[in-house]
Amino acid sequence: MTELIIIKPDDMHLHLREGDILKYACKDTAKQFARAIVMPNLQAPIISVDQAEKYYLDIKKNVGIYNFEPLMTLFFTDLLNSDEIKKVSDSEIVHGIKLYPSGVTTNSDNGIDSIEKCFNIFELMQKHEVPLLIHGETNDKSVDIFDREKVFIDRHLSQIHSKFPDLRIVFEHISTKEAVDFVIGTNDKVGATITPQHILLDRNDLLSGGIKPHHYCLPILKRTEDRLAIIKAAVSGSQKFFLGTDSAPHFRHQKESSCGCAGIYSAVCAIELYASIFESENALDKLENFSSKFGAEFYKLPYNDLKIKLIKKEFQIPDKIKIGTEEIIPLFAGETLPWQLSEI
Repeated sequence: MTELIIIKPDDMHLHLREGDILKYACKDTAKQFARAIVMPNLQAPIISVDQAEKYYLDIKKNVGIYNFEPLMTLFFTDLLNSDEIKKVSDSEIVHGIKLYPSGVTTNSDNGIDSIEKCFNIFELMQKHEVPLLIHGETNDKSVDIFDREKVFIDRHLSQIHSKFPDLRIVFEHISTKEAVDFVIGTNDKVGATITPQHILLDRNDLLSGGIKPHHYCLPILKRTEDRLAIIKAAVSGSQKFFLGTDSAPHFRHQKESSCGCAGIYSAVCAIELYASIFESENALDKLENFSSKFGAEFYKLPYNDLKIKLIKKEFQIPDKIKIGTEEIIPLFAGETLPWQLSEI
C-alpha cells in the first residue's frame, strides 16, 4: 500500500498548555486531528465550565487555517458539586471531567487525595452521563513507580467500576498489561487511550545507556511485555481502545534539567507514527477505526466529515521546534518515518 485515505482522526488525550506553546501546539494538532480532548491541568487548572469556555476560545484563536474543534474537560477537585456537573452535562463544549490523584503528574498538585470521597460525584456523573477521565496511578509514594498503575487498578479503579457500572470511564494513556486486561474485562462503559510512546518505547529506551529526558513521561515507560500487550490492544480491532497521544510539550531546558518535566511532544508527527506502527503489525486496515471512529463512538460524537491522506513517502521528524528563544524537542526528533501526511 502506498496511499491511505481515512476519516480525519481525533486525539482523545491532548495537552495544549498555554502562552506561547499553545500557538504552536494548536497548529501542529489541528493539521493532523479534527478534534481533541483537551486536558485541564494548566498552571491554574480548569475547574469550571466558565473557565473551560474561556480556554476554548483561546484555543480556537490559535488553530490557524484548520477546522479544529477542542473538546474541553474540567479538572476534578473537591469543589465539584451537583450544579457544576449539571452544567457539564448541558454544555456543548465540555465532554468530561479529568481525575488526577494529587501529585502524579504535571500541574496535578490540586488533584484528589481520597478516591472514596469522590463517590458522591461519581454517582452524579453516572446519572448525568458525564465521562470520568482517569490518570490511573496511585500517589502512594511507598509504591514503586513502575507498579503505580497496577496498584491503582487493584485499590481504586476496580472498585469504582464495580460500584458505578454505568459510569463512562476512560482509562487514560494505559501503560501496563494489567491495564489492558482490566479494560478488556469490563463492560462497554470503559475505554482506554493509547499513546505512541507506550507502544514504541519501554524503560530500556528511557534508562539504558544513559537517561533520555525526552522519553520521560508519566505514566512512566514500563516493561517490554507491557509494551507488547499495548500494541496488541491497539491493533486488536476492539472498540475499547482508541487514539490518545498524550502529547505534552515542555521547553527543552525544562526537560533537560536536574528535575526534568514529564511529557512527550508528538503532535507534529503523531498520525505518521501510528501509521508506521499499524503497518509494522500488518494492521493498516484497522487504523481508521482506532484513530477516527472508536473514540468518537465512546464520546457519542458523529464521525468527522473531513478526511486525510497518508502517502508512503519518507518523512523526517523535525530536530526541534523553535518558539522564540526557546525550543521543543519532539518524539524521535530527526528520525525518519515511512509515512507522510499529505494534502488530499
